[in-house]
Amino acid sequence: MASSSSSLAPLSSLWRHPHSAIGAHLSLRRRRRHLLGLASSNPNRSSSSSSSLSPPHPLRPTPSSSSAAQSPILRCFLYSRVPLQNPNVTIPRRCFICSASAAAVAAETQQDLVPTSESTSKGRIYHETYGCQMNINDMEIVLSIMKNAGYQETVEDPESAEIIFINTCAIRDNAEQKVWQRLNYFWFLKREWKSNVAVGRSKSFQPPKIVVLGCMAERLKEKILDADKMVDVVCGPDAYRDLPRLLEAVEYGQKGINTLLSVEETYADISPVRISSNSVTAFVSIMRGCNNMCSFCIVPFTRGRERSRPVNSIVREVGELWKEGVKEVMLLGQNVNSYNDASEVENLEPGSNWRLSEGFSSMCKVKNMGLRFSDLLDRLSIEFPEMRFRFTSPHPKDFPDDLLYLMRDRYNVCQSIHLPAQTGSTTVLERMRRGYTREAYLDLVQKIRDIIPDVGLSSDFICGFCGETEEEHADTLTLIRAVGYDMAYMFAYSMRERTHAHRNYVDDVPDGIKQRRLTELIEAFRESTGQRYDSQIGTVQLVLVEGPNKRAPETELVGKSDRGHRVSFLNVPIKHSFEADGLQNPKIGDFVEVNILKSTRASLFGAAVSRTSLSFFYKNCASASATAES
Repeated sequence: MASSSSSLAPLSSLWRHPHSAIGAHLSLRRRRRHLLGLASSNPNRSSSSSSSLSPPHPLRPTPSSSSAAQSPILRCFLYSRVPLQNPNVTIPRRCFICSASAAAVAAETQQDLVPTSESTSKGRIYHETYGCQMNINDMEIVLSIMKNAGYQETVEDPESAEIIFINTCAIRDNAEQKVWQRLNYFWFLKREWKSNVAVGRSKSFQPPKIVVLGCMAERLKEKILDADKMVDVVCGPDAYRDLPRLLEAVEYGQKGINTLLSVEETYADISPVRISSNSVTAFVSIMRGCNNMCSFCIVPFTRGRERSRPVNSIVREVGELWKEGVKEVMLLGQNVNSYNDASEVENLEPGSNWRLSEGFSSMCKVKNMGLRFSDLLDRLSIEFPEMRFRFTSPHPKDFPDDLLYLMRDRYNVCQSIHLPAQTGSTTVLERMRRGYTREAYLDLVQKIRDIIPDVGLSSDFICGFCGETEEEHADTLTLIRAVGYDMAYMFAYSMRERTHAHRNYVDDVPDGIKQRRLTELIEAFRESTGQRYDSQIGTVQLVLVEGPNKRAPETELVGKSDRGHRVSFLNVPIKHSFEADGLQNPKIGDFVEVNILKSTRASLFGAAVSRTSLSFFYKNCASASATAES
């Protein structure tokens, strides 16, 4: 049941209605106070009672007083949920005059009892995010949009929220099932709000509005909105600017849905509200959407076509993060290295000049070529020499030589590449419409390691894709062992509606076989990844301190190396490599030289040598390398 203030939302339009006989002389503030005063009146109480003169907080749980049916004064105002500005709605003039006169009398005694600051409260937000880093960044964009619309407060638990956001992932069925489980609980908080408040389970001021965001919202749309009325708003990834309006529409009894995809929206002008405000790392989205149309993937249908943010807007956002103390930025995109900013280039090159990785092809042709991903990395690495840059998620087809040489030559572009293979079988790659063969992928791996010898590689793998045989599965196992990845994300295939595979193939690999093959993939990965970690023993790595080690928070710090390895070390006072500030304990955000002593084959442990800076460390490394060669 809605709160008393929200139930009166249609009443606000009365004062502007051309047929209204009252209110023309009232100021906007007096109108708001009239409405709130009217909402707080209770015909069941004695007018002489002191309690009747104390209006409730506009969001305090008072479900028994919120129904229009309890007040004869409100009955004429609220018999329709259609906004009164609608010219197609005809309401008898006498109804307005009689009811409005009564309302004015009731409101007059209450108009000064509710502070304006309270009347403008819009409710507290709780948010959960599932899926990729893009979803995390999207939630930060949503929080910025809501903050600008007057929703200032977030809470740590859904029981205390008037608005619940759940940002969803549609890549795999397992992710969707988790979302449905959470939606059932949120629906319980809304459906049983009165009893939850009574027993102290809920602390919200009104039944929460439940908002589904992201790829699952785009994929399922009406199905989610109509599922036992558990959800109030469904908003796709390109419609987040519309959220305040959608929430307002729900107040009028309308469906809050907008899942339209855009060919232009990049949210370039919005400064995200960082979820981890004191973090020294941050996400920055540089492009949205995907044109690759892999047969297994739902992303082009939930995120739309590729479009890139202007370079200047990205540089501006990174500059703001630097001022806030951020030392490492992860550049994000569904196909991040296909970045193509044509907005700031006067003489665009034809798309035929677009260079792919050798031996790779693309189903989607580029019309015009602007500033590419290597151009963006070039500018960022020069303008922010003490900030480290990573990127995800790329496609193997977009690693031309100039990008690889830039990564080699710029010390603040991390030598860590995510290179999704998906499978090691050429025939399965063809069914997946990936645009390359097993041999082309292995040739690219070799080229990357020739140009960037100490690079760390990670990948994605799907087992049990449509028609996959035991021989094709074996090809994937041998590819994993041949490459030797630092990290891999492995999943059993789950069919997604609307994809090419859904339209053309049969999901014919039994679940039991999928799970067995997944176990074999994980075992093959563990055999090879340990060697990658062990190779770091005896080296000195530059580690960005991210915080205490959760396993030993009182004595150890943890951070990541350039290759993305998790490194922990004892938190002891150490010198600075070039500043005469004595021995000090490293702080979050410091770069620390760490001598790697041992490997667990999933993380590294070492001894801190000194605090330093990004540029100083690599200049010293370059000098030492030149001396050794001479």
